[in-house]
Amino acid sequence: MLYKRNPQLNKNGELIHLLSTEGLTKDILTQILDTASNFVSVNDREVKKVPLLRGKSVFNLFFENSTRTRTTFEIAAKRLSADVFNLDIARSSASKGETLLDTIDNLSAMAADVFVVRHSESGAPYLIAQHVAPHVHVVNAGDGRHAHPTQGLLDMYTIRHYKKDFSNLRVAIVGDVLHSRVARSDIHALTTLGAAEVRVVGPRTLVPADMASMGVRVFHNLEEGIKDCDVIITLRLQNERMSGALLPSSQEYFKSFGLTEKRLELAKPDAIVMHPGPINRGVEIDSAVVDGPQAVILSQVTFGIAVRMAVMSIVAGNEA
Repeated sequence: MLYKRNPQLNKNGELIHLLSTEGLTKDILTQILDTASNFVSVNDREVKKVPLLRGKSVFNLFFENSTRTRTTFEIAAKRLSADVFNLDIARSSASKGETLLDTIDNLSAMAADVFVVRHSESGAPYLIAQHVAPHVHVVNAGDGRHAHPTQGLLDMYTIRHYKKDFSNLRVAIVGDVLHSRVARSDIHALTTLGAAEVRVVGPRTLVPADMASMGVRVFHNLEEGIKDCDVIITLRLQNERMSGALLPSSQEYFKSFGLTEKRLELAKPDAIVMHPGPINRGVEIDSAVVDGPQAVILSQVTFGIAVRMAVMSIVAGNEA
């Protein structure tokens, strides 16, 4: 049965946790994007709230720093009228030797309904999802190199907003794919939603050997990789995750793989440029492109709140 193969789903095939875009059906991905569409207009209201999670408690557990992601989850939960608790993990019991699951048990005893979890270890949100009570829901806000599903979903929302349909799209994901959980989440979602072609572009040292097995085309030359593309997703160089000399320098990286206005001309004239942030100007992308008419990076941030509202409202509305 479907729910036994995928811990994100209940016995009816409904989403109860969001752990990865991998294994989610096109219908579920589309449900999230459609639900997010209904929430985008909340930004324009004088009172930016809907009552869908009134009385629910959302705990943001960020074992790894990310101001942008934590803030958008907090805004999303508050706009759903939830009670939101941000834990300072660096000063919490976890830093004093308490195990992850003991921490979860103690917070569950405080009547938690949703855990939003960011962790440096791949699989940590899965472990929590398997451990919590049936009425508690887990949303993965990024785990190790594995997955960042809400970023993948907000990327899909942005692409759909500007391009309407995935079936004819050629999408290039450029940069540090080796360390990027965003890249994996984007690839799974794009292939499920029926993108015509997904490309991965980067230096040989930053592109995993198994990429081709995920149904993507691999390029080690930026000009070839972005030629005639409809969407370019540039990735941040994650120096904090690199061990050893994977790159000569950030300046050398920009010379070969930095997205400039001149290189962008190789893509389709109406191509959009995306970036999950934070942006390193002059490293993976030139300032002129970031501030140019084809960049939709700030739209991604705005849409991210609506997508995270959609995810929390859907998982919290389904029973295990």
